[in-house]
Amino acid sequence: MWVARWQGGLGRSSDRGMTTSEYAVGTIAACAFAAVLYKVVNSGPVMSAMQSMIEGALDAKF
Repeated sequence: MWVARWQGGLGRSSDRGMTTSEYAVGTIAACAFAAVLYKVVNSGPVMSAMQSMIEGALDAKF
């Protein structure tokens, strides 16, 4: 089956990957998501929640 696909059979198009414009749109979307995530993680409430969670884990008694 993979041989037929590799040879362009089974009536499928020969589009095998993304074009340059699709890479550009994907890269912009990934950068936008990273910027939003960075802003959320560095916000005051999230920072204090993460800090208290880490302090609680480090102060755990075994």
